[in-house]
Amino acid sequence: QVQLVESGGGLVQAGGSLRLSCAASGRIFNINAMGWHRQAPGKQRELVADITRGGSTNYADSVKGRFTISRDNAKNTVYLQMNSLQPEDTAVYYCNAGPTSSLRFGQGYWGKGTQVTVSS
Repeated sequence: QVQLVESGGGLVQAGGSLRLSCAASGRIFNINAMGWHRQAPGKQRELVADITRGGSTNYADSVKGRFTISRDNAKNTVYLQMNSLQPEDTAVYYCNAGPTSSLRFGQGYWGKGTQVTVSS
């Protein structure tokens, strides 16, 4: 099993920034992609960004140019730097890690989620 522990959520004003972290532990030898999904009340879950072990990244169109995903393989940790936050970014953000090169279908392991709230 793989355990994912998220941190870094909170309340911020529009235009502000937050950084999310997700640390993986356990049987991580088969993990390739790590990343973040989010789900807002009444909306479907969406993939925000993911990054492979080799550093290839993918972003949702809604966050391109504002969010940056990075990864420290030595620490088994993935980060999401979120800048220029807007109220529509308000959601629970979930860390996801899996054996494939994309987290589009949410395969693998999940964290419990961290709340991000952006006030206008």
